[in-house]
Amino acid sequence: MRTTLNLDPEALSKIRLLSKQRGIPLGEIASQLILKAAGVGAGSETRNGVPLFPKRSGAAPDLDLVNRLRD
Repeated sequence: MRTTLNLDPEALSKIRLLSKQRGIPLGEIASQLILKAAGVGAGSETRNGVPLFPKRSGAAPDLDLVNRLRD
């Protein structure tokens, strides 16, 4: 998709540098940075279009704990 952006000169300079270093077009670098800043990326998981919380370490609650908390 083609669009026009008014970027800060310093931001454009950084994007150009990353583009040159990685050999990726400016638009793709800008897209990656915007999605990363918005919290959308390869590391974020979704299910049915809904973002999931990150997995935690530790034991999962068992039925006994759930029943105690419910009471």
